[in-house]
Amino acid sequence: MDKHFLIVSFLFCFIVAVTPLKCVTCHLRTRTDRCRRGFGSCIAQTFESCMSLKIFQDNILQLSYMVCQKFCRDLTFDFHNRTYVHKCCRYNYCNIEI
Repeated sequence: MDKHFLIVSFLFCFIVAVTPLKCVTCHLRTRTDRCRRGFGSCIAQTFESCMSLKIFQDNILQLSYMVCQKFCRDLTFDFHNRTYVHKCCRYNYCNIEI
């Protein structure tokens, strides 16, 4: 019984490990919560994760951008009276939520 459990556990882990990460793409999403350009999905390659970039002005979302991004990292900075929020995640379609 223990052998069977180990084999099933190994196979499950293997299947999960090779399942590709899928992300939402949108190259121009407006304040109206509508993708204007590049809507679809991408499959993350090696060292890629799902990424979302949101641009705020006066704490109001102006634009957002979503793609698969290599060597992604979370980052927030201010530039010319705008706040740029760069977020990364690693589960399917997670960049639509962040």
